[in-house]
Amino acid sequence: MIQFNLLPDVKVAYIKAKKAKRVVVVIAGIAVAVSLTLLIIMYSAVSLQKKHIKDLDKDIKNFESSLNHTEDLAKILTIQNQLNALNTKYNEDGTIAKLGLYDQRPVTSRLFKYIQATTPKEVSISKLNLKFEDSTLEVEGTADTLEFVNRYIDTLKFTKYTSDVVKEKTPAFTNVVLTKFNRDIKAASYTISFNFDPAIFDAVQKVTLDVPQTITTRSETELPGSTGVFDAEGTN
Repeated sequence: MIQFNLLPDVKVAYIKAKKAKRVVVVIAGIAVAVSLTLLIIMYSAVSLQKKHIKDLDKDIKNFESSLNHTEDLAKILTIQNQLNALNTKYNEDGTIAKLGLYDQRPVTSRLFKYIQATTPKEVSISKLNLKFEDSTLEVEGTADTLEFVNRYIDTLKFTKYTSDVVKEKTPAFTNVVLTKFNRDIKAASYTISFNFDPAIFDAVQKVTLDVPQTITTRSETELPGSTGVFDAEGTN
């Protein structure tokens, strides 16, 4: 079988070139589209980054302005001034110029001395709930009879205190209320709540309690430091 090529070589080359051109155009179009997409993404990222930086600069300026309006900022930021704030500052005449953080703390160790001094010997305590934030104290325990519980209440009501700051006798405890009580054949249980004067726990004051002499308390029958006022359950 004999075949004849009726298309000249030039025509064949032209067709091949045309096909190659279409391929190049398609590839170029795809490349342009991809480039435009990447350009848009990069432009958006740069715009978002600029906006984020602008917002951060604005926040920094606001915080800086707030810090600049803070009183005694330099003193607050220095460790030495923080250490100095712990100690009380005194004037030349010995009076307090500025109370230090250490002396602002309540002296909780005085509580057991106060409880021992005001609790009748016939009364035992099983639980104490002390709250300095609202100056309240709740006491739970038992006694031989309700008469001794009432005696305990009267003792708290009429106990006063003086200090090197408070010269006049002032009630140490107020709003003394018997909130719960119960009595059986063996003993009487009670719950007493009351307010205390925060000054009696003030670290810079030397406080002296004045307990009614007509009532016998454990401080008159036990050695100093004794914890016999608490029953077997202890304190909370």
